[in-house]
Amino acid sequence: MSRYLASWLLAASIALTPSLAVACPDWSGERAEREITALAERLAGWDDAYYRRGESRVSDDVYDQARERLFAWQRCFPAALAGGTPEDARPAGPVRHPVVQTGLAKLADQAAVRRWLVRRDDVWVQPKVDGVAVTLVYEQGRLTRAISRGDGHHGQDWTAAARRIPSVPARLPEAIDAILQGELHRRLTDHVQAEAGTAGARSEVAGLMARDVLEDDAAGRIGLFVWDWPGGPATMRDRLEALGRLGFGETVALTQPVERLEEVARWRERWYRGPLPFATDGVVLRQGNRPPLQAWRAEPPTWAAAWKHPPREALTEVRGVEFRIGRTGRITPLLHLHPVELEGRTIRRVGLGSLARWHEFDIRPGDQIVIALAGLTIPRLEGVAWRAVERPAIAPPDAADYHALSCLRLRPGCEAQFLERLVWLGGPNGLDLPGVGPGTWQALVEAGLVTGLLDWLALDERALRRAHGIGEIRAGDLVAAFETARAAAFPRWLQALGVPPGVEATLPADWATLSQYDHRDWAALPGVGPVRAAAQVDFFGDPFVQALARQLGEAGIDGF
Repeated sequence: MSRYLASWLLAASIALTPSLAVACPDWSGERAEREITALAERLAGWDDAYYRRGESRVSDDVYDQARERLFAWQRCFPAALAGGTPEDARPAGPVRHPVVQTGLAKLADQAAVRRWLVRRDDVWVQPKVDGVAVTLVYEQGRLTRAISRGDGHHGQDWTAAARRIPSVPARLPEAIDAILQGELHRRLTDHVQAEAGTAGARSEVAGLMARDVLEDDAAGRIGLFVWDWPGGPATMRDRLEALGRLGFGETVALTQPVERLEEVARWRERWYRGPLPFATDGVVLRQGNRPPLQAWRAEPPTWAAAWKHPPREALTEVRGVEFRIGRTGRITPLLHLHPVELEGRTIRRVGLGSLARWHEFDIRPGDQIVIALAGLTIPRLEGVAWRAVERPAIAPPDAADYHALSCLRLRPGCEAQFLERLVWLGGPNGLDLPGVGPGTWQALVEAGLVTGLLDWLALDERALRRAHGIGEIRAGDLVAAFETARAAAFPRWLQALGVPPGVEATLPADWATLSQYDHRDWAALPGVGPVRAAAQVDFFGDPFVQALARQLGEAGIDGF
């Protein structure tokens, strides 16, 4: 089925999917008008690219969610002008369908499927093939017209291209008149939807059909799945038997009778996780008996509905941008999101990985972004769907201010990196202080007890009790934990201070020797190249690091 359904169809789908409902933004009427217009124009641009050039700018999941967002905003701000309906940009085409293409309503979940089934009998299920819809007209068994879906009433003339597609019969085995509706799809081998997703299959077919001339090799990559025969035999069983005689065995094999929700769910899961010759985006439920053709409309019928697979991508709004500074000075932008469901998980934030990537995308609160799950677990930014009309200014940290040797003491702007240094120092990669975690260090810093990396060595129970949440017993435990650090070996102390990695096993066991090493001495050690040698020289020559070493020597720590 075509992804671009009529506007009211998607409005209906929102009603069927309350979990996708969007809260009304706190906008003025003027801003609402500007935001709605911007989204409408973006949708119109996606439509134009798809229908005129065969380019799919976004996935079907994102497109549908964006259109749902538009209708939700229009309901929130009925007085706002939307700058025209985006559907106007979609070229329907000059050729009239002999029978309208109806589209499909979407069932949101198992409860909706159960309600749909309970009022019907003689129900059949098919995979919802992820391709482009087509009407094929046969007269006396010969293909005379092929029409794209368009707006359901009119479409583009695809006859010349269809005649070049081997999977579309130019002549049927029987000299009959027939109107067949189906999906032109990318032919795939053992495609598993749960693993590979749509793999761009639909957009590829759309692009091929938009060409002036369809080459033989391209035509050979296109398959046909017939999903309906308007005006065919009255019952589904008879229609399938007749389609089998006409050579459409794939349709027969993949159309199965169902009575209960459990059966539908079983086929849906099987086709989602098992091999198929095409990409799918759900299943279609069809009632075997339909009303006469003159009652059909270019709108979702009562006798068929779709239950889509869980979306692999989600559209969500950015609520805020946070820049986290790690122990080594690496700046990681974190986007805080309006919560969104994806693959059964609620996603509230996504990391961008690097400050350079944030500058590349320039994401700010109010922007609408697309996210997916990497490895089904880690949220990942796929791109920016569109930007808010009003975008607040953001001042990210200056990358030049943060590096492997910055923030060894607490100063303005260093709060985050300094705290990360303390967490590393007391954690399993450092001194492994028992019972000392991020919350402990945060309390000590906020109380003004720790402003240098080693201040905690001099704290007694009385001083510790000045920190929020630390009582007499906790203070005693912390003094005991801090005392264990004095017996830690010299290499572990170096790791706790943040020595560049890669040479710990080969280091001499005292600071005095290491502080005299030059670049050549470091480079002579096994596994140390020029870059690591330079990092070691910088570390041991840094004045703040040298001051920490003197402080440890005065505290009687072995090796210093």
